[in-house]
Amino acid sequence: MTVMFIVVTAGALAATAGAEETPARKFNVLFIAVDDLKPELGCYGASHVKSPHIDALASEGLLFERAYCQQAVCSPSRTSLLLGRRPDTTRVYDLQTHFRKTLPDVVTLPQHFKNHGYYTLGLSKIFHGGLDDPQSWSVPHWNPQGPGYGKPETLAALAEETARLRRERGPATEVMERDPKTGTVLRVTAPKWRARGPAWEDPDVADDALPDGKTTNEAVRLLREIKDRPFFLAVGYLKPHLPFVAPKRYFDLYPREEIALAPNPNPPRNCPPIALTTWGELRAYKGIPARGPLPDETARDLIRAYYAAVSYTDAQIGRLMATLDELGLKEDTVVILWGDHGWHLGDHGLWCKHTNFESATRVPLILRVPGQKHPGAKTQALVEFVDIYPTLCELCGLPLPEGLEGTGMAPLLDDPARPWKAAAFSQYPRGSVMGYSMRTERFRYTEWRPRKGGQPAAAELYDHEADPREDVNLADESEFSSIRRELSERLEAGWQAAVPPTR
Repeated sequence: MTVMFIVVTAGALAATAGAEETPARKFNVLFIAVDDLKPELGCYGASHVKSPHIDALASEGLLFERAYCQQAVCSPSRTSLLLGRRPDTTRVYDLQTHFRKTLPDVVTLPQHFKNHGYYTLGLSKIFHGGLDDPQSWSVPHWNPQGPGYGKPETLAALAEETARLRRERGPATEVMERDPKTGTVLRVTAPKWRARGPAWEDPDVADDALPDGKTTNEAVRLLREIKDRPFFLAVGYLKPHLPFVAPKRYFDLYPREEIALAPNPNPPRNCPPIALTTWGELRAYKGIPARGPLPDETARDLIRAYYAAVSYTDAQIGRLMATLDELGLKEDTVVILWGDHGWHLGDHGLWCKHTNFESATRVPLILRVPGQKHPGAKTQALVEFVDIYPTLCELCGLPLPEGLEGTGMAPLLDDPARPWKAAAFSQYPRGSVMGYSMRTERFRYTEWRPRKGGQPAAAELYDHEADPREDVNLADESEFSSIRRELSERLEAGWQAAVPPTR
């Protein structure tokens, strides 16, 4: 699932950036989350992707080369980030459960800022859709209105199919449980049906004819309105989440004949089947086969459309950054940009997220603070989404609430090359089995463990020095037996044993 921007207090930035004087006012937070954005951007070395505004932000901030989400699907990933806790603590592993059901009194990241004097606002997708958290915001959360497609023929066909399905099958989803005190939705049913539209579309429309352009309009309006008070403005962008819909001019940036297919279209050698997915999310769209691989031309169309959707969102981020500059807020604002998880684009024969592979768990993360000591720097430090909550607290001078399970990253602003975490941790459920994955300096090691205990059902070991695409599973290779044993022990020891050396 995103990108985020954050503004922090002056005192903390003075400490971080070496400023000699502390302004009286607090810095603001502009928090932008981009749905399904993988680190395939110009600033990450992907020159074929047109992302000039994100690249410009990276040139002024610190880019994290090895940042990882806690679970590669929208709601669990965002929940871990916004609560600073890992999935086994939040107990949110699906798209139907609100964290207030499992942790009713937890204080979220924006709620913590609200409790310390910030005016907090949320636009579009910050928490998972349908499971927002009213306690986090000073005013009701805002969502863009209007359809996600832009062509009249698509909209007409979808309206007809939606009406038919609703008549025949009732509501697509239903609320199963609400908090009796607040009315917050705690659990919803999985969708019973979905009207099938195309997986991508290129309408010849203005940016603000689609939801993300409308969100940018609202964010720009709010920035002008709240510029004189300390704010935490969370702006969520829906693209490049499926369906890949963007104005035609963004498709025109990518000639179809120049789109390259994944160089590794087959599953890793010796890969256990449980590690793979049948990418049902994509198969729910028209034109996508119900089973089997995609034809090359379909794959090429999807990759092109994903890139176009990235460029569309990049343009929206450019408008936000231009507004910060115009209003004189740049030196009052810390910006952090993230995508909620990675995305498979045909690598290993996979699409979507829903795995523990590098393509699904590695995420874009960029942090910019006023007075940046090393603008444009990149760090190889292993960091995780649970680290964002304590980082913002450190930068803003806020106390750390109890129960956080991440490590503040502020020291990396001063020294991007300093020794840091020994590993980053992700996980993904498959029915009665949970896949626990650990990324170290050199290896990715994954165990698929029965949730009720017992020996792992399967294991994976990938050597990123020799095999950065994770094409060969070495878990059962005899020459790697001692390495596997050591990594298994480290995985069992968990995140507490992987924290950075004492600062």
